[in-house]
Amino acid sequence: MLVKTYAAAVQGISATVVTIEVNCSKGIKFFLVGLPDVAVKESHERIISALQIHGYKFPGNRVVVNMAPADIRKEGAAYDLPLAIGILAASGQIDASRLEHFMLMGELSLDGTLQPVRGVLPIAVKAREAGFRGFIVPQQNAREAAVVDGLEVYGAATIKEVAEFIGGSAALAPVTVHARDEFYARQQQFECDFSDVRGQENVKRALEVAAAGGHNLLMVGAPGSGKSMLAKRLPTILPPFTLQESLETTKIHSVAGRITGGTSLMVRHPFRSPHHTISNVAMVGGGSYPQPGEISLAHNGVLYLDELPEFNRNVLEVMRQPLEDRKITISRTRSTVEYPAGFMLVASMNPCPCGYYNHPDRPCVCTPGAVQKYMNRISGPLLDRIDIQVEIVPVPFEKISASAPAESSASVRERVIRAREVQEARFREYDGMYCNAQMEPKQLRRFAVPDATGLALLKNAMSRLNLSARAYDRILKVSRTIADLAGSPGIASEHLAEAINYRNLDREGWGS
Repeated sequence: MLVKTYAAAVQGISATVVTIEVNCSKGIKFFLVGLPDVAVKESHERIISALQIHGYKFPGNRVVVNMAPADIRKEGAAYDLPLAIGILAASGQIDASRLEHFMLMGELSLDGTLQPVRGVLPIAVKAREAGFRGFIVPQQNAREAAVVDGLEVYGAATIKEVAEFIGGSAALAPVTVHARDEFYARQQQFECDFSDVRGQENVKRALEVAAAGGHNLLMVGAPGSGKSMLAKRLPTILPPFTLQESLETTKIHSVAGRITGGTSLMVRHPFRSPHHTISNVAMVGGGSYPQPGEISLAHNGVLYLDELPEFNRNVLEVMRQPLEDRKITISRTRSTVEYPAGFMLVASMNPCPCGYYNHPDRPCVCTPGAVQKYMNRISGPLLDRIDIQVEIVPVPFEKISASAPAESSASVRERVIRAREVQEARFREYDGMYCNAQMEPKQLRRFAVPDATGLALLKNAMSRLNLSARAYDRILKVSRTIADLAGSPGIASEHLAEAINYRNLDREGWGS
């Protein structure tokens, strides 16, 4: 008897329907074809044990399984469930009439319980697009898949529950998630706040400008000056997620297997902080079976690189293209996948090896030239891609011990949201553009034209600081954001002056 079950293969953050054809006929032996990997081939032993535990029999005759399309590699143990149900239906142990209405995914334990799998959300989206009525997954993945409207999602604990449901002898309750209600209810829940930070008003202002325009930022300061503390609070002032951004971000984390049980949609901007020993592949993604890297896991959020000069130079250089293109393409011999990488880069570093160059109280003990050598660990092209470079000085005792409350994240976020609304209206005719950091030269000539006074100021700064053409563009983008925060339709000289002041590392004599 020939039956078909349906699953999906994930490529990037999208999925392709996989049709699993199972035929039981006279003869002996088990055949699995259709470009399965080792984990899929090993399903044979897991399926035999799971069926025996729950009172079913693995057919003793010839079983041929084909996974179509055959030119797409099938990876992982998530195909255990559709393979097992297909074998049961083909051997006549359950009714196969309802199989065409459902997509199935799940890994089997030897005792027949279902284990969670990766990539459930993009598969659920594909199941709805392909016209399936329902999607059966392990219980741990049910809420993640249930955010997709127009698709019945069923969470099962064992293969017996699935078999009885498909055969019509038992029922499974569909899982319902009120995605919008949960999404908006959890958006403003943060564990930290800007009000926790005493002093550092100039750095808070720089972070506000960065959040308002989506700009990359580098903080340079002595140990203990508050760099990490400030960076971790940046997501609290970013504009709230839209449902579309949340769905896209959740897809990436779903593919990477980072959605915890019981979670439906991600409601806050991701904050990724990899250690400086990270490899190229872990940063940008890849591997034999390509997976998203840190830059994609930080999509629509913040990628924080602490102790920037300590990162391998090659790791930093591979980020240059994604910073411009906001995506990463991973090419392998048999496939090419593309992951989004629209992140804000926030980095911090000490100004020198000892950490006290330019410190107001402690002397720097580095040898002559050591400061410049330390700074040279970061290439000029990467620094050019960082819009805001700000120096941090330690907070004096008077400000640390002050009892007056600092400004909260909520009040800063309100200003950031208003500035982003201005930018969204400005770029409405440009598809995929929503903040000033994304402006190309064409948009700069249209929306970021300084007046005569500002142009003269910028010309003087370019000449004195020996800035590159890319730095010129970055200054215009940041000044446009500062003007938006001020509610100004045009860029004034004071906006340009503040933007130029954020090119700290371009100052004449820095590190020499």
